[in-house]
Amino acid sequence: MTEPGTKHQAPSTNLSGRRILLGVSASIAAYKAAMLTRLLVKAGAEVQVILTEAAAAFVTPLTLGTLSKKPVLTGFLRDAAAGEWHNHVELGLWADALIIAPASANTIGQLANGLCPNLLCAVYLSARCPVLLAPAMDVDMFAHPAVTQNLARLRSFGNHVLDSPSGELASGLSGPGRMLEPEAIVAELERYFELKIKN
Repeated sequence: MTEPGTKHQAPSTNLSGRRILLGVSASIAAYKAAMLTRLLVKAGAEVQVILTEAAAAFVTPLTLGTLSKKPVLTGFLRDAAAGEWHNHVELGLWADALIIAPASANTIGQLANGLCPNLLCAVYLSARCPVLLAPAMDVDMFAHPAVTQNLARLRSFGNHVLDSPSGELASGLSGPGRMLEPEAIVAELERYFELKIKN
């Protein structure tokens, strides 16, 4: 039992002290990034969120910044007038893991083809850490050969593409393409670091 006046400490996990970059791209599933951020912080991780400008239409920087306890990064420039910018190379070297959740069809295509239209893609191309992607899109988009090939290409680069379970989608259709639930993504990360510790 916790003594009066002492702070309750969360139990140690495989994510304690880990530095996690969370990339959020434009998908209706972006609302799940709030819960994912909360769970990662609760597990003891230091979380830096990178939000694409289009994703900000689905979930606000204020929400994610409050939960992560860090300013959310949305673009290359921090202060254009002062010439201050967010260094994608430093971010890529800082992280123990990069999670992109949700990973939209557009972002998946950009990453698979080495395109760099935003800060998230630049960080991905600079990252030396493991990369996990949680695809999120409608069933026909997910089944399209272009998306299938892009995901296969990302796997061939050594990235971890998480399962997209079947279920009801925002369109009203049902099938694969849902973003893996935040709890399951955290469990995948914990398994990865557990294996890393054992090896």
